[in-house]
Amino acid sequence: MKNIITFFCTLCFIVITQTSVAQKANADYSAITDRAEAQLSNTDTIPDFRSKINQLKLTGIVYQSDGVTPAKDVILFIEQPDENGNFDLRHADDNRYVFHRSWVKTDADGRYTFYTFVPGGDRRFNQLQQIFPLIKAPTQPAYALETFLFDEDPLLTRTCRKRMAKKGDPTRVLKPTLKDGILVAERHITLKTDLDLAEL
Repeated sequence: MKNIITFFCTLCFIVITQTSVAQKANADYSAITDRAEAQLSNTDTIPDFRSKINQLKLTGIVYQSDGVTPAKDVILFIEQPDENGNFDLRHADDNRYVFHRSWVKTDADGRYTFYTFVPGGDRRFNQLQQIFPLIKAPTQPAYALETFLFDEDPLLTRTCRKRMAKKGDPTRVLKPTLKDGILVAERHITLKTDLDLAEL
Protein backbone atom coordinates (compact mmCIF):
# COMPACT_ATOMS: atom_id res chain seq x y z
CA MET A 1 0.00 0.00 0.00
CA LYS A 2 2.86 2.34 0.88
CA ASN A 3 4.43 1.69 -2.52
CA ILE A 4 1.17 2.54 -4.30
CA ILE A 5 0.87 5.85 -2.42
CA THR A 6 4.49 6.68 -3.22
CA PHE A 7 3.89 5.85 -6.88
CA PHE A 8 0.85 8.13 -7.14
CA CYS A 9 2.62 10.97 -5.31
CA THR A 10 5.58 10.66 -7.65
CA LEU A 11 3.24 10.59 -10.64
CA CYS A 12 1.44 13.69 -9.34
CA PHE A 13 4.74 15.54 -8.91
CA ILE A 14 5.87 14.59 -12.42
CA VAL A 15 2.56 15.78 -13.89
CA ILE A 16 2.84 19.13 -12.08
CA THR A 17 6.46 19.61 -13.10
CA GLN A 18 5.98 18.54 -16.71
CA THR A 19 2.89 20.72 -17.12
CA SER A 20 4.81 23.72 -15.82
CA VAL A 21 7.78 23.05 -18.10
CA ALA A 22 5.54 22.42 -21.11
CA GLN A 23 3.59 25.59 -20.46
CA LYS A 24 6.75 27.69 -20.32
CA ALA A 25 8.18 26.04 -23.41
CA ASN A 26 5.03 26.21 -25.53
CA ALA A 27 3.16 29.22 -24.14
CA ASP A 28 1.77 31.41 -26.90
CA TYR A 29 2.65 34.74 -25.36
CA SER A 30 0.99 36.58 -28.26
CA ALA A 31 -2.41 35.45 -26.91
CA ILE A 32 -2.14 38.10 -24.22
CA THR A 33 -2.35 40.81 -26.92
CA ASP A 34 -5.25 39.27 -28.87
CA ARG A 35 -7.59 41.79 -27.28
CA ALA A 36 -6.85 45.51 -27.50
CA GLU A 37 -5.63 46.92 -24.20
CA ALA A 38 -8.07 49.83 -24.47
CA GLN A 39 -10.93 47.30 -24.25
CA LEU A 40 -9.73 45.79 -20.98
CA SER A 41 -11.00 46.48 -17.48
CA ASN A 42 -10.17 44.87 -14.16
CA THR A 43 -13.14 42.47 -14.50
CA ASP A 44 -13.97 40.02 -17.28
CA THR A 45 -16.22 37.00 -17.83
CA ILE A 46 -15.08 33.86 -19.61
CA PRO A 47 -17.28 32.50 -22.45
CA ASP A 48 -20.09 30.13 -21.34
CA PHE A 49 -19.79 31.26 -17.72
CA ARG A 50 -23.56 31.43 -17.16
CA SER A 51 -24.15 27.88 -18.42
CA LYS A 52 -21.56 26.27 -16.12
CA ILE A 53 -22.39 24.41 -12.92
CA ASN A 54 -19.29 25.22 -10.87
CA GLN A 55 -19.16 28.96 -11.46
CA LEU A 56 -16.08 30.62 -10.00
CA LYS A 57 -15.20 34.19 -9.09
CA LEU A 58 -11.41 34.34 -9.22
CA THR A 59 -10.10 37.54 -7.73
CA GLY A 60 -6.96 39.00 -6.22
CA ILE A 61 -4.30 41.69 -6.21
CA VAL A 62 -1.18 41.92 -8.37
CA TYR A 63 1.79 43.39 -6.51
CA GLN A 64 5.05 44.87 -7.70
CA SER A 65 8.14 42.71 -7.13
CA ASP A 66 8.42 44.06 -3.57
CA GLY A 67 5.29 42.10 -2.70
CA VAL A 68 3.68 45.17 -1.10
CA THR A 69 3.00 47.86 -3.71
CA PRO A 70 -0.12 47.24 -5.85
CA ALA A 71 0.69 47.02 -9.56
CA LYS A 72 -1.73 48.88 -11.83
CA ASP A 73 -2.31 48.39 -15.57
CA VAL A 74 -1.00 44.81 -15.49
CA ILE A 75 -2.63 42.55 -18.08
CA LEU A 76 -3.57 39.09 -16.83
CA PHE A 77 -4.74 36.48 -19.33
CA ILE A 78 -6.16 33.03 -18.55
CA GLU A 79 -7.21 30.04 -20.62
CA GLN A 80 -8.53 26.71 -19.43
CA PRO A 81 -10.16 23.43 -20.40
CA ASP A 82 -13.90 22.88 -20.10
CA GLU A 83 -15.59 21.03 -17.23
CA ASN A 84 -14.61 17.69 -18.78
CA GLY A 85 -10.93 18.61 -18.96
CA ASN A 86 -10.97 19.16 -22.74
CA PHE A 87 -9.72 22.31 -24.47
CA ASP A 88 -12.41 23.75 -26.75
CA LEU A 89 -10.27 24.84 -29.71
CA ARG A 90 -11.68 27.36 -32.19
CA HIS A 91 -10.38 28.94 -35.39
CA ALA A 92 -10.25 32.57 -36.48
CA ASP A 93 -8.79 32.99 -39.96
CA ASP A 94 -5.61 30.87 -39.83
CA ASN A 95 -5.24 31.08 -36.06
CA ARG A 96 -6.34 28.48 -33.52
CA TYR A 97 -7.23 29.51 -29.98
CA VAL A 98 -8.74 28.17 -26.77
CA PHE A 99 -12.37 29.26 -26.50
CA HIS A 100 -12.41 29.49 -22.72
CA ARG A 101 -10.08 32.45 -22.25
CA SER A 102 -10.28 35.90 -20.74
CA TRP A 103 -8.30 39.11 -20.15
CA VAL A 104 -8.22 41.73 -17.40
CA LYS A 105 -6.10 44.80 -16.63
CA THR A 106 -5.54 45.63 -12.98
CA ASP A 107 -6.95 48.84 -11.54
CA ALA A 108 -5.07 51.45 -9.47
CA ASP A 109 -5.23 49.12 -6.45
CA GLY A 110 -3.81 46.18 -8.42
CA ARG A 111 -7.14 44.35 -8.24
CA TYR A 112 -8.56 41.98 -10.83
CA THR A 113 -11.57 39.65 -11.09
CA PHE A 114 -12.44 36.83 -13.49
CA TYR A 115 -15.86 35.21 -13.64
CA THR A 116 -15.08 31.73 -14.86
CA PHE A 117 -15.71 28.11 -13.80
CA VAL A 118 -13.81 25.26 -12.21
CA PRO A 119 -12.16 23.34 -15.06
CA GLY A 120 -12.22 19.58 -15.25
CA GLY A 121 -9.20 17.32 -15.33
CA ASP A 122 -8.86 14.66 -18.01
CA ARG A 123 -8.51 11.60 -15.79
CA ARG A 124 -7.51 9.41 -18.75
CA PHE A 125 -4.16 11.18 -18.70
CA ASN A 126 -4.00 12.06 -14.97
CA GLN A 127 -4.51 15.69 -15.94
CA LEU A 128 -4.90 18.07 -13.02
CA GLN A 129 -7.63 20.70 -12.85
CA GLN A 130 -5.75 23.78 -14.03
CA ILE A 131 -6.08 27.36 -15.21
CA PHE A 132 -3.21 28.59 -17.38
CA PRO A 133 -2.25 32.25 -16.78
CA LEU A 134 -0.01 34.72 -18.62
CA ILE A 135 0.89 38.12 -17.22
CA LYS A 136 2.33 41.32 -18.62
CA ALA A 137 3.34 44.41 -16.67
CA PRO A 138 3.66 47.71 -18.61
CA THR A 139 7.47 47.68 -18.62
CA GLN A 140 8.01 43.92 -18.89
CA PRO A 141 7.57 41.18 -21.50
CA ALA A 142 4.73 38.71 -21.06
CA TYR A 143 5.51 35.52 -19.21
CA ALA A 144 3.70 32.43 -17.94
CA LEU A 145 2.79 32.05 -14.28
CA GLU A 146 2.60 28.67 -12.59
CA THR A 147 -0.79 27.14 -13.35
CA PHE A 148 -3.59 27.71 -10.83
CA LEU A 149 -4.56 24.39 -9.23
CA PHE A 150 -7.55 23.39 -7.10
CA ASP A 151 -7.60 22.22 -3.51
CA GLU A 152 -10.35 19.65 -4.09
CA ASP A 153 -8.48 17.93 -6.94
CA PRO A 154 -8.04 14.28 -5.85
CA LEU A 155 -4.69 14.08 -7.66
CA LEU A 156 -3.23 16.62 -5.23
CA THR A 157 -2.28 14.33 -2.37
CA ARG A 158 -0.71 15.58 0.86
CA THR A 159 2.74 14.38 -0.18
CA CYS A 160 2.35 15.99 -3.59
CA ARG A 161 1.45 19.29 -1.97
CA LYS A 162 4.53 19.19 0.28
CA ARG A 163 6.81 18.52 -2.68
CA MET A 164 5.14 21.23 -4.72
CA ALA A 165 5.52 23.74 -1.88
CA LYS A 166 9.26 23.07 -1.80
CA LYS A 167 9.60 23.46 -5.57
CA GLY A 168 7.21 26.28 -6.29
CA ASP A 169 4.51 28.59 -5.01
CA PRO A 170 2.03 26.95 -2.60
CA THR A 171 -0.43 29.81 -3.13
CA ARG A 172 -1.10 28.53 -6.65
CA VAL A 173 -3.57 26.04 -5.09
CA LEU A 174 -6.96 27.75 -5.10
CA LYS A 175 -9.36 27.01 -2.23
CA PRO A 176 -12.79 28.13 -3.46
CA THR A 177 -15.54 28.74 -0.92
CA LEU A 178 -19.23 29.13 -1.68
CA LYS A 179 -20.52 32.69 -1.21
CA ASP A 180 -23.93 33.87 -2.38
CA GLY A 181 -24.34 30.91 -4.72
CA ILE A 182 -20.93 31.19 -6.42
CA LEU A 183 -17.52 29.73 -5.63
CA VAL A 184 -14.97 32.42 -4.74
CA ALA A 185 -11.19 32.03 -4.73
CA GLU A 186 -8.39 34.55 -4.17
CA ARG A 187 -5.04 34.46 -5.91
CA HIS A 188 -2.61 37.28 -5.18
CA ILE A 189 0.35 37.59 -7.56
CA THR A 190 3.77 39.18 -7.12
CA LEU A 191 5.50 40.29 -10.30
CA LYS A 192 8.94 38.95 -11.08
CA THR A 193 11.95 41.24 -10.99
CA ASP A 194 13.89 42.07 -14.17
CA LEU A 195 16.60 39.69 -12.92
CA ASP A 196 14.08 36.86 -12.51
CA LEU A 197 12.77 37.49 -16.02
CA ALA A 198 16.27 37.42 -17.49
CA GLU A 199 16.66 33.88 -16.11
CA LEU A 200 13.47 32.57 -17.76
